[in-house]
Amino acid sequence: MGVLPWVCLYGYRRHTAYPLASAAEAITNTAFGFIRAYVLLALWDARPGLGGYDAADAVTFCFLTQALIGPVQIFGGLELTRRIRDGDVAIDLHRPVGLQSWWLADDLGRAIAALLLRGGPPLLAGALVFPFLWPGPLAAAGFAVSLVLAFVVGFALRYLVALGAFWLHDDRGLGSATTVLSLFFSGMILPLVVFPGALGDVAAALPWSALIQVPADVWLGRRTGADLAAALAFQAGWAAVLLGCGALLTKTARRKLVVHGG
Repeated sequence: MGVLPWVCLYGYRRHTAYPLASAAEAITNTAFGFIRAYVLLALWDARPGLGGYDAADAVTFCFLTQALIGPVQIFGGLELTRRIRDGDVAIDLHRPVGLQSWWLADDLGRAIAALLLRGGPPLLAGALVFPFLWPGPLAAAGFAVSLVLAFVVGFALRYLVALGAFWLHDDRGLGSATTVLSLFFSGMILPLVVFPGALGDVAAALPWSALIQVPADVWLGRRTGADLAAALAFQAGWAAVLLGCGALLTKTARRKLVVHGG
């Protein structure tokens, strides 16, 4: 087995080391899911069929987003940012694999751990209390592929933000701005299908929609056949573009890095 699978495995083990902390986060996500679900039910009661969703679609979307908030890491960034500030990234750059590949493997381990420990409770709680839609076999298979692509797109976005620390030395402003964009344009706050006109078209074309809106539509069965293939191609395209940008920016950052001491 190569280096990267081991990096992914140890990333998974590191993020499953404190299951009680993950359980607390899952309970918090579930509680917020109930609050959001009642808000959405009130909205769909006033506007039935809004965005092509019915009330069951909206509630399912709500709890699905709560289940995905940890795996796709809407909040937070990469530990790489701290290592850039501290100068420890100099060690990372001398590892036998590329910087971006190493952190992608580590983040996939984290995402799998978050999905297993934090994804189930919100879904089960929502299904027990509200009208809830489960995917059929084909939709479930499409969702699995879409979810992996969402992990990669989410990592690629956060990796670009982390690399900003090479120039800014403090990524908090950039990270805060990116978090706002992620919340608004991923569908985390409201499904993008309710965005009107040109705003909805722009939101659907941005990479953040690949994090939640696209996987959710696959889960809900709104993407089938050619539409499903187009949705997965959309996610894969953004993953390739963002990872390519990350590779180019990494090369530039190597020439920017100055480490004192040692």
